[in-house]
Amino acid sequence: MEVILIRHTTPDVPVGTCYGQADVPLKDTFEEEAAVTKAALEACGPVDHAYTSPLSRCTRLAAFCGYPDAERDPRILEIDFGEWEMQRFEEITDPHLQEWYADHIHVQVTGGESFMQQYERVSRFLDDLRRQPWHHVAVFAHGGVLVAAQIYAELVTPETAFGALPSFGGLVRITL
Repeated sequence: MEVILIRHTTPDVPVGTCYGQADVPLKDTFEEEAAVTKAALEACGPVDHAYTSPLSRCTRLAAFCGYPDAERDPRILEIDFGEWEMQRFEEITDPHLQEWYADHIHVQVTGGESFMQQYERVSRFLDDLRRQPWHHVAVFAHGGVLVAAQIYAELVTPETAFGALPSFGGLVRITL
């Protein structure tokens, strides 16, 4: 099964804002960015089934790309930044932040989750996806989900995964 993972377009939040599971708006350039994403997705060939994160930045892109009824699955939400959601990283006063900076892979965000917890959630989604009858699946999701999926597909390691983060509107293809 080929899985095409699509990262949402650019969110309209100040740079440095922690916005994991917050449902943030998209920049005014959405249609321009989405048109590029749609063309790249169409170049991958027909899709048997589409999934999307329930957050509007993903459902909006799925609809633009021709999948308004994409199946919503909360397992492909971005990481839960808990108490840090919608704060600028430079303004977070939680002393736990430095511990997270030192090991963002394993350290759990205050009131949220660690990257490895997100990876386990995404892995459960992909395990279930493997059992489906489709050959080509589109998944509209978030950067952390695309990184986790690449680890799952053994394309990268947790330590190198964030170097493989596609740009906003970018695609990653994996085989299950």
